[in-house]
Amino acid sequence: MNKTNILTSSVLALALGAFAFGAQAAEPIGFYAGAGVGQSMVDEGALDDEDTGYQVFGGYQFHPNWGVEVAYTDFGEVDAAGGLASLEADTVSAVMVGTLPFTDRFSGYAKAGFHSWDADARAGGLRASDDGTDPTYGLGLQYRFTDNVALRGEYSRFEMDDVDVDLAQVQVRFDF
Repeated sequence: MNKTNILTSSVLALALGAFAFGAQAAEPIGFYAGAGVGQSMVDEGALDDEDTGYQVFGGYQFHPNWGVEVAYTDFGEVDAAGGLASLEADTVSAVMVGTLPFTDRFSGYAKAGFHSWDADARAGGLRASDDGTDPTYGLGLQYRFTDNVALRGEYSRFEMDDVDVDLAQVQVRFDF
């Protein structure tokens, strides 16, 4: 079983688990927003590099276990072929988020949806651009400090045609 199938199965299992179990601690119903920073990673052929990535997001929690979220993500710039080429990419995503509370303050979540990406490649004096819409999914853990502030750790995958970009990040979420 490859990494994509394992991650997809895990996301599905967590989402179904969130639906099957009753909430021990309710996520506040309503709007939320936040930001995160972390490391973006690409390991595809000649592309094997990391850079700092960041994300800003907003969403609506319409049920204690379910919400929707939109985000802008900048993956930074990764080098290819020993620094002779580089790739820069960013994306806008829309996902469903399923939350499974473990305690009153600690929960896990899974997200899955689609993203519209834009990538720019540079090699020597040549430049090329590409864009598209592909799946994105991820898993995370959340610790709620108050009813309005939570700290999240998240690992997400963004598919871009034949290249997978992973993003591991720490986020802060503010509920309104």
